[in-house]
Amino acid sequence: MRLQALLEMPELGLSALSGHDELARPIRWVVTTDLLDPGRYLTGGELVLTGLVWRTRPADSETFVAALARAGVSALGACEASSGELPADLVEACARHRVPLFHVPQALGFAEVTEHIVRRLSGERASDVKAVLDRHRQLVSGAGLDPVLEMIGRDLGMRCAVLTASGRVVSGNAELAADAAAMLARVFLTAKRMPCVRGGYSIFPVDEQTTSRVADWFVAFEGSYDDWPEERQALAGELAAVAALERVRQDDRLSPEGRIAQELVRLVLTDGKPSDILPRLEVTGLAGAEGFVAVAAQASGGSDGGLRPGELRSVVREILYGGAAAAPGAHPIHPVIGVIEDEAIALIPAADAELTTRIRAAVHALAPGLGGTRLTVGVSGVAPVEGLRGAVEEARYARRMAEGRPVSASGPDAVVGHDELATHVLLLASVPDDVRHMFRVRLLDPLRSYDQVHRAELVRTLEAFLQCSGSWTRCAELLHVHVNTLRYRIQRIQDLTGRDLSRLEDRVDFFLALRLG
Repeated sequence: MRLQALLEMPELGLSALSGHDELARPIRWVVTTDLLDPGRYLTGGELVLTGLVWRTRPADSETFVAALARAGVSALGACEASSGELPADLVEACARHRVPLFHVPQALGFAEVTEHIVRRLSGERASDVKAVLDRHRQLVSGAGLDPVLEMIGRDLGMRCAVLTASGRVVSGNAELAADAAAMLARVFLTAKRMPCVRGGYSIFPVDEQTTSRVADWFVAFEGSYDDWPEERQALAGELAAVAALERVRQDDRLSPEGRIAQELVRLVLTDGKPSDILPRLEVTGLAGAEGFVAVAAQASGGSDGGLRPGELRSVVREILYGGAAAAPGAHPIHPVIGVIEDEAIALIPAADAELTTRIRAAVHALAPGLGGTRLTVGVSGVAPVEGLRGAVEEARYARRMAEGRPVSASGPDAVVGHDELATHVLLLASVPDDVRHMFRVRLLDPLRSYDQVHRAELVRTLEAFLQCSGSWTRCAELLHVHVNTLRYRIQRIQDLTGRDLSRLEDRVDFFLALRLG
């Protein structure tokens, strides 16, 4: 279907305000959005419908239209709810970015526009598409996937379930035992091509083009899609697209709760005041917890540089919500998650003594879908609200310890719990950042500066000396230097820092400073 066909549909009454020379563009699908920057949820070829809720000032039109142009959409259809007229800045932005703009009559709902266009796109598949269109209305009203899958099972005889990459069932009219769901998840993560057929189910990815498989959902239909007529195969793909919309709808990053979760994690990391932290704990539902556990996760490596921040956040949520709560009788965990730079930090109520074990099992189950990406996770001990900062630092240190382990020893996934950390690590985790920084600077900066100027190895010598517990002979052998050279270096270290490495107290200070570095 081409854009020109929109002007030839009298039931729509659309009028073109820009892009008259681009009307030969094809329309692949119809998407409704009110996000200021919806680019990450678009894959190209869409007719985007919007009610301009995102527009608070004229400059917003440039931001919105530029995002559409980068995503390669076919056109934009818009209507302003109060006046029905479109602002001039939107028209100008569309002309500037060569995005055809259609005015949607105020009396015409977007659901009706979608219905007419999808029916035109679908042709002979009108009966099957009706269920999909009904589902669009239900998603807008917040009903979710359950009514859609019930209709498809009842009216079309298609029994199916929507699952996450960990095997958690999101919705479905097909009953799946836990072992069957886990088997389907393994197939989804490891299959070279999609869709595929395994164990009597046809597996379709939800958002294969724009989402890493480990962060994606999939739809499992009973039976082999090879035996279906063309119309039924097309409907399966459309239902997968519907599930993709629901996955985006459940992503709370842009919701008030999601933004508060991000603020809460940032406050904890910057040693925020309890008076600022407690109200946010109330909003997230964690205020009543007797204790908290922090989880830190990072994904790195791989041909594409690892998971994107949003994908990492989704994977961590699934590990905690799905995998960590997958044991019989376990209650779902509702984590508060924030992403700081390339690290995801989660705070959860302390309720499961086997949490680290369950997280390790969940990460291991997702490992086949990581490809060359390495996911490392650290889990803290239980801490009160006053100790949240220390719990987060403990989790981050545990994650760095996991990252330092050889890949051959831990596989593509690595999880370190608080019980694997040394006592001094727990102590350092509770020290404020500014104190840690000053302590490190005072002890080590004179040595590092000397090394840079004189190309010496005082810091390396100090590390080796402490590693050898002050043994001159073993340290000299480790460094491949004469004992007299070692004595000269140690004396230089003492002169520059005013410390005495024969004293246990000074050795401990140097050891901690190196650990903080």
